[in-house]
Amino acid sequence: MFGYDEIHSAARLAFTDRFGGASKPPYGELNLGSASGPDGAGVTANFRLIASEFGVPMEQVVRVSQVHGRDVHVVRPGDELPIQPMPRADGLVTTRSDVVLAVRAADCLPVLLYADGVVGAAHSGRKGMYVGIVPATVGAMRDLSAGRITAVLGPYACGKCYEVPDEMRAEVAVQVPASYSETSWGTPALDVAAGVRAQLADLDVEVVDATACTIESGDLYSYRREGPESGRMAGLIKLAGS
Repeated sequence: MFGYDEIHSAARLAFTDRFGGASKPPYGELNLGSASGPDGAGVTANFRLIASEFGVPMEQVVRVSQVHGRDVHVVRPGDELPIQPMPRADGLVTTRSDVVLAVRAADCLPVLLYADGVVGAAHSGRKGMYVGIVPATVGAMRDLSAGRITAVLGPYACGKCYEVPDEMRAEVAVQVPASYSETSWGTPALDVAAGVRAQLADLDVEVVDATACTIESGDLYSYRREGPESGRMAGLIKLAGS
C-alpha cells in the first residue's frame, strides 16, 4: 500500500504504490484516480482504505481537481468537509491536524512539505514546475507562519526516462535550468525532481529524496508506460495532533 511511510514529530507522510486495494484489472489494485471514472467503485473503496490507515473519516482526506497550475488551496479551521465543489488547484496547505492532504500522480512529481504546525502537498509535473507550484505551496505555508520547512519528493518519471521534444526541453530549461536532462538513450529529456530541488534550494527548504522512477518500476503506476488505463498513486500528509 505504501512504498514510503514515515512519521516525524510534525507529520505523517506516505506515498502509495499500486498494491493492497480494491481496484480490478487493468487498474488494480490501489488506484486513487477519479471516482467518476470507469474504476469509480474501486477508487472510492481505496480512499476509504487510505482514510482508515490514517485514522480519519474518508471525507477528511482532502483532494483537489488538479489542473497543472500554481493555485494553492488552504484548508482552514471550520471548513466543511468534503469540500464541494472540489477546488481547482495543484497545491494544498493546512494547519489542521484532523485532515489528510492528498495529491495524485502517475509520472508527475508529488511533493509533501511539513513544518511545526503547518503541512502542504503539491502536484508538480512539467507544467507545474514551470509555473512554480512548489514555490507557491511553500509561500502559502509561510503565510501561515511556517518556520523551517522540509520537503519530501516522491515517485516520478525520472530524467533518464522522461523524453520530450528538444524545443520543449529548451523552453522549460530557460525557466528552470536544473530540469535540463537527457534520456539514457541520448534524447532530450526533463528531470522534474531536479528542477523542483533547485527551486526548493532557492527557498532554503530542506529536501528529502524518496523518489523512484514510475516508468521503470512495475510497483508504481505510470501513464507513460500504461497509457489511459494507468491508475493513480497519491502523496499523503497529515499534521501531527489528532
